[in-house]
Amino acid sequence: MLDPAQMLTVATIVKEGSFERAARVLALTPSALSQRVRALEEKLGAVLIMRGSPCRATPQGLALCRHVERVALLEAELQAAWQADGLKSERGVAPTLRVAVNADSLATWFVPALSAAAEVLPLQFDVTVDDQDHTAELLRRGEVLAAVTGTAAAVQGCRCEALGRLRYVATASPGFVARHFPEGVTAVALTRAPTLSYSPKDELQQRFIRRITRREIAPPQHRLPSTQAFVDAARTGLGWGMNPEPLVAAALREGTLVPLRADLPVDVPLYWQCTTLPLQALTVLGQAVREAARSWLLR
Repeated sequence: MLDPAQMLTVATIVKEGSFERAARVLALTPSALSQRVRALEEKLGAVLIMRGSPCRATPQGLALCRHVERVALLEAELQAAWQADGLKSERGVAPTLRVAVNADSLATWFVPALSAAAEVLPLQFDVTVDDQDHTAELLRRGEVLAAVTGTAAAVQGCRCEALGRLRYVATASPGFVARHFPEGVTAVALTRAPTLSYSPKDELQQRFIRRITRREIAPPQHRLPSTQAFVDAARTGLGWGMNPEPLVAAALREGTLVPLRADLPVDVPLYWQCTTLPLQALTVLGQAVREAARSWLLR
């Protein structure tokens, strides 16, 4: 049987990113932590932590960290059951629930879901941000227990349900449109007008371009890995981009942003996928996610 204290030490070092910060969290010396890690690595015959700044888990270490987190979630449920029955239990650190979500959902509707879930259960959330077409891969690798994803096919060992559609509108400042699209949103104008991109995985601008031109083109591109910066860049005239409608609705009403083609929104279907492990934390978060999605997403 593996030593729970040693496993917790590895998970804490990976979470905090260094032996020194983990030592403060666990109220131990860095030397004591090193001894625990070395003893566990020797027992398993595998390196668990890649030393550096920050310290990172090896694939074996990552699997161990996910195991520690799942055990903590189950223990939290047990303590809650004891308290419900009038039994005493020590109140420790809230367990961590790892989830993945696309940046635009995080910037619009997902945080209210986290807040609602945290009111029901004492949880710490560790949110990983990735493109909606790639969050399912984090589930597949076991790095998270749940994800908002654009993938409808359930990941093995997970259940999947449709949440709704997040609508995107191609937007830019009035001055940008007057300067770059004086004769309308044509293929020639789209070839020359600077666009905005969140990351190399961001295909939304190309989807809009293909709907108009029926071909692939490569316009000048500004890369801004921030949802709010994306909106700000469009508003200040740096480029045009596909912005989530809930985030720019006020700007569109005020006229600080205008749609390139109001008749050509791009709707992105979103799904909630989570492991089938019977964890109360996932049940509570799933319910909160569904309620938030009903308020924010299109059906």
